[in-house]
Amino acid sequence: QVQLVESGGGLVQPGGSLRLSCAASGSIFSITAMAWYRQAPEKERELVARITSGASTNYADSVKGRFAISRDNAKNTVYLQMNNLKPEDTAVYYCNLDQRIGPNVFGYWGQGTQVNVSS
Repeated sequence: QVQLVESGGGLVQPGGSLRLSCAASGSIFSITAMAWYRQAPEKERELVARITSGASTNYADSVKGRFAISRDNAKNTVYLQMNNLKPEDTAVYYCNLDQRIGPNVFGYWGQGTQVNVSS
């Protein structure tokens, strides 16, 4: 089993910043990628940012230039630095981890952390 524990969510005013963290523990063998997704009320879950084991990153167009994903391999932790937050960034943010075990890739999810952007 793999456990993902997110932290860092909260209430922030438009234009503000937050930093989310996600620490992975448990049966970790070979992480292929870690990512952040988000889900706003009545909307589908969407990819926000992803970082591979080779440190390649990709972002949703809506957050490019404002969000930055990074990873501490030694701590199996992924971060999401969110700057210039907008009300439309309000959502539950979920951490995702993919790891390869033999020929298969398995995905794991955290419990989510709420981000509210409001004045």
